[in-house]
Amino acid sequence: MRLFVALWPSSQALRDLSRAEHKLRSAPGADRLRWAGDTGHHLTLAFLGEVPEETIPELIARLERAARRHKPMSLRLSGGGRFGDRTLWVGVEGDVAPLGRLADSVAAGARRTGIEMEDRAFRPHLTLARARPHRHTPLRPYTELLTDFTSREWTADHIDLVESHPPEPGTPGAQPRYETVRRWPLGH
Repeated sequence: MRLFVALWPSSQALRDLSRAEHKLRSAPGADRLRWAGDTGHHLTLAFLGEVPEETIPELIARLERAARRHKPMSLRLSGGGRFGDRTLWVGVEGDVAPLGRLADSVAAGARRTGIEMEDRAFRPHLTLARARPHRHTPLRPYTELLTDFTSREWTADHIDLVESHPPEPGTPGAQPRYETVRRWPLGH
């Protein structure tokens, strides 16, 4: 199973993001980007990749423990940025330090089950779009359009273990489908 652990913004925060994203998609060159789509908007705490079935029970137990150790947190989507000219994202504000500690706990739990995790610092963000291979699209103008963006605040009170199903091959614009495998409340 191809898995990741995520937080999902509230429906109000996603509506705010949708309005901002509409402006972005109307900007010149936006058709050259691969947009994540409304159903895919999440904050990835840890990307686990392909996880063998026999690892799942221990992973579930460790993620449940990690969730219990962290309290709900107040977050909001704000501003934007880019990873080079590859990925356009919207940032996160609020209880970012506790969010980072939660991400570290989730990653540590996954490592203890034998899952190899990338060793890079957690940068809270929500991916909006990716540049298409072989079609250079400067992303700086899009980040400038996000400068004043702020969503409504929401309380992140649970984490989800999510399975990613790849899009149908050969279907232009197809997006992966995400399915929650398990959900845990924070702080319980």
